[in-house]
Amino acid sequence: MAVYPGSSMRSRATRLRRNLYTVVMVIVVGVVVAVGYMWVVRGRGTTAPRDSTLPASVDERTTSVSDTPARGTVGGAGPRTEPNTTASASAIPAADANDTVSALIAQAMALLNQQPPKVIEARDRLNEVLPMAGDQQRAFVKEQLAALADKWLFGKVIFTEDKLCSGYKVNPGDMLSTIGKQHNVPYEILMQINNIERPELLQAGVTIKVINGPFNARVYRSAFTMDLYLQNTYVKSFPVGLGKPGMETPTGRWRAKADGKLIQPIWTDPVTGRTYHPQDPDYPLGSRWIALEGIGGAAVGRTGFAIHGTKDPEQIGTPGSQGCIRLHNGDAVLVYNLMMPGVSLIDVVD
Repeated sequence: MAVYPGSSMRSRATRLRRNLYTVVMVIVVGVVVAVGYMWVVRGRGTTAPRDSTLPASVDERTTSVSDTPARGTVGGAGPRTEPNTTASASAIPAADANDTVSALIAQAMALLNQQPPKVIEARDRLNEVLPMAGDQQRAFVKEQLAALADKWLFGKVIFTEDKLCSGYKVNPGDMLSTIGKQHNVPYEILMQINNIERPELLQAGVTIKVINGPFNARVYRSAFTMDLYLQNTYVKSFPVGLGKPGMETPTGRWRAKADGKLIQPIWTDPVTGRTYHPQDPDYPLGSRWIALEGIGGAAVGRTGFAIHGTKDPEQIGTPGSQGCIRLHNGDAVLVYNLMMPGVSLIDVVD
């Protein structure tokens, strides 16, 4: 069938327009998809991960004795962690709350929420509140002070405003034992906080952290607890075992004997007469021995008493000794490193 030439041209033009329209639509859709994909990728690249954290603030008024990590832990109780120096007033116990004491505690805790945290000022204020606090408040304050001690005392940081710890530049010929005596603390704790493996490795010209002692302790017979203080500042508490009925640990004031600090000494049981050596499987004294001399109250004239470790950790917190103060072996090592012979005082109270 014959076709008019004009009709054929119109048909080709129509098909051309349709094809051109299809191509344009494909190009537009492609551009839209590409732009959308690029927007998504760029958004992902600039969005912080959900679990990312901001770096903690650093107190500019501090110095450090070493940039190397500590090789050991304090008291053998596992890895030492930095204390949480942020807290809210709502965490303060209110069951036996004295409103004045609660306000003072809240003020002290607020110092730890500042940037940088005012660790030393908060420590001193909490320590001042401690004698006024009720039972639950006292437990809370002690917990905070013990956490802070890991930072200002047992850590390598020196806070410039702290009167209890300071820096000391080692002079040629200095010995750790001499430096310790000058500051009323054993050289062992200076080795520990300064990461010095052996006393002879002390280097002249280096600034080390020193503690201005002495350390003292108070033992509560009713609670089977020993509270440790640096001068008059609370540091931490330890559970203890005490004397059995008929052989109770005497109350009164004791002093660490000048020559009484020993590592696993040979010991003769005054009741059975048996002599124990450190290699004996049932050696009862544990890791350390700190002999005591009675100088006040019911302790005057009493001999043979000591702070020491134990082979029976399950008896810590009970009256099971012959009058001595028992500690877990790791705690005994720490207390041994802190008590200054002839200087440190231990008060035993009910």
